[in-house]
Amino acid sequence: MNEYLMLMRNDGNPMAGLSPEEMQAHLQRWTEWMGGLAAAGRLVGGRPLGSGAACVREELVTDGPYAEAKDVVGGYVIVACESLEHAIETARGCPVVELGSVVEVRETDSNVLETDG
Repeated sequence: MNEYLMLMRNDGNPMAGLSPEEMQAHLQRWTEWMGGLAAAGRLVGGRPLGSGAACVREELVTDGPYAEAKDVVGGYVIVACESLEHAIETARGCPVVELGSVVEVRETDSNVLETDG
């Protein structure tokens, strides 16, 4: 199986307009989705991202990793899937999709040599 990075992109806080009950239901769907991936042995890792960030380009450093506020990466998940199509189908089940967020799916390159430091 190959590994795929799923970047959760949104335009800020997609849960901001939810009632406490809706938020709890949404978080339950996250628990079920991530738990299902873990139970199937397909969850490699993932985390939500904090607000502290910088973007480095040659000698220029800017606050934030994004050009516009409408393109915020809120978190990532790495999953093992048999193909890109399988990874796309897995991403369709991600709870952020139901809130209007986008899940960008990228295959990781297992041919890149890892170094010790």
